Amino acid sequence: MKKIGIIICGRYQNCGGGKCFRALRERAGAFAVYPKEEIVEVVGFGNCGGCPGGNIETVPAEMKKNGAQEIHLATCFVVGYPPCQNTRKFKEFIETVFALPVVIGSHPIPLKYYENHQKLPFWKETKMDELALGLLAEDRRVMESYN
Repeated sequence: MKKIGIIICGRYQNCGGGKCFRALRERAGAFAVYPKEEIVEVVGFGNCGGCPGGNIETVPAEMKKNGAQEIHLATCFVVGYPPCQNTRKFKEFIETVFALPVVIGSHPIPLKYYENHQKLPFWKETKMDELALGLLAEDRRVMESYN
């Protein structure tokens, strides 16, 4: 059994997690790394606290107390507009302070967001393709189904 925590961007603090939980069930997006036969338990779902990420010091600690073995920084950090400029810093902080691996992403990137973001210069300037590499391996039809 794998125990994970999911942290979402504070701008989407009212998100119910529907796409994340769907992707976990379907083993899509960043959750594709877990074999379908492996039980994956979400031991925490919270947000970063909004810019500049005040909850990044507390939410992963709670998740670790609940047995989290990995933390997912949800897809909204990558495809929210503008993308979170602190995602790399959050990953480094959590991995260093809490000794928990951090995966960038949760559900597949909705195709409409990906296509729009690719038209804008920040996508290349901030090397989002590099950051979201695991999410970009998804089939375009699957990405479209998350629109």
